[in-house]
Amino acid sequence: MKNLKDILYQVAIDQVFGSTDIQINAVVFDSRKIEKNDVFIAQKGVSVDGHFYIEKAISLGAVAIICEDFPADKKTGITYIEVADANVALAIMASNFYENPSKKMPLVGVTGTNGKTTIASLLYQLFKKAGYKVGLLSTVKILVDDVEFKATHTTPDSVTINSYLDKMIDAGVDYCFMEVSSHGIHQKRTEGLTFAGGIFTNLSHDHLDYHKTFSEYRDVKKVFFDSLPKSAFALTNIDDKNGDFMLQNTKAKKVTYALKTLADYRAKILEKQFSGTLLKINETEVWTKLIGQFNASNLLAIFATAELLGLEKLEILTIISQLENVSGRFEYVISSDGVTAIVDYAHTPDALKNVLETINDIRNGNEKLITVVGCGGDRDVTKRPKMAHIASQLSSQAIFTSDNPRTENAQTILDEMEVGVAAENYKKTLSILDRRQAIKTACKFSETGDIILIAGKGHENYQEINGVRAHFDDLEEVKNCFNQLKNN
Repeated sequence: MKNLKDILYQVAIDQVFGSTDIQINAVVFDSRKIEKNDVFIAQKGVSVDGHFYIEKAISLGAVAIICEDFPADKKTGITYIEVADANVALAIMASNFYENPSKKMPLVGVTGTNGKTTIASLLYQLFKKAGYKVGLLSTVKILVDDVEFKATHTTPDSVTINSYLDKMIDAGVDYCFMEVSSHGIHQKRTEGLTFAGGIFTNLSHDHLDYHKTFSEYRDVKKVFFDSLPKSAFALTNIDDKNGDFMLQNTKAKKVTYALKTLADYRAKILEKQFSGTLLKINETEVWTKLIGQFNASNLLAIFATAELLGLEKLEILTIISQLENVSGRFEYVISSDGVTAIVDYAHTPDALKNVLETINDIRNGNEKLITVVGCGGDRDVTKRPKMAHIASQLSSQAIFTSDNPRTENAQTILDEMEVGVAAENYKKTLSILDRRQAIKTACKFSETGDIILIAGKGHENYQEINGVRAHFDDLEEVKNCFNQLKNN
């Protein structure tokens, strides 16, 4: 139990009805999870307004209500607190409830369109190999040192974030690396957290179903850097035209990295193969198992972050040469016939272009490149034709298929993708609604030396259709196809 007055520290309060000197069991924003002596935060969400559930929360045992508008009927014995922004209040109260765990260890946030999961996950790997206890909050998984928890959002809600950070403190974790999404920033989930550093990867077409315009999407990302403390570092990729923009108003130490531009940290690709890449990072050569220009950029961000956090250069480079690919990020398997299948999470136009250009840069040109790709339902529709254009332009054969249609009609999504195919590429495209069948078709089309890219879902082990998630794993499917072809 915690005193409500203590939990409200630094929350901007407009007015109070009742006493704040009461004991609280938990901070809760979902009225269905309210128990006796909880405080309920009524948030105005995108589709649901928590103010409609205040009475329900009280009936289940809530003794305090945080809201933006007082209800007309205030019950005696219940404390009502009016705030300007319930999302901010929730984030600060969650941090206070768990005694501000982000202040007790270095917490580094990674934001941008592409590369967040790779950078955060590889930093976790690197610091583990350096002998530290490490925490990870990512799209793929949540790790409290060696203990793994399932991830449900790129950036979890404020209570979940702080509860895991608290677990990390209890486990003696030395560093934590966290993905910070634009949704998380916009919904104030990272308010109340103290970051030791922030990393900006890049910005491209994504989430415009939520943010509506690219400038709004960009400005939300910048808010994260604007809020960094003076004691933190702000590391930005200035190969991206938005890199400098992110640093304009930050109080943190400004640090830059780039492959193509003069920067504090620079890297150059010396040699590239499907087995790995030879890089020169700040004049020192290092071999890595990761491939592609995008991964060279990611590794440069990792090197810079590790050095900014106090690790020695030689130790960092030694460990970089040992780092393994992140689940669903350029994972590949080779069939007995010598066909290479690559599974990658690329679900934005820029990410798909990066992966396809990486493959085309390495292959000798005689083999076919067959791309299987779809677009998610209930998401930004404007990227669908762009994804199809890129896939058909940069592949020998493009197979459009279902991704996670969610509540949308999967055929409609394919129709909207096909609009983006240029006339000269139309003959090398094919639409197969069933994703399993699309992968099987790609395998049947392939011959020795060919490359299959299965893009969009990466690490996901499900497919969501009409609100129902059924097991589906791209890597598992292509392995099954290879085995079936081998046995035929």
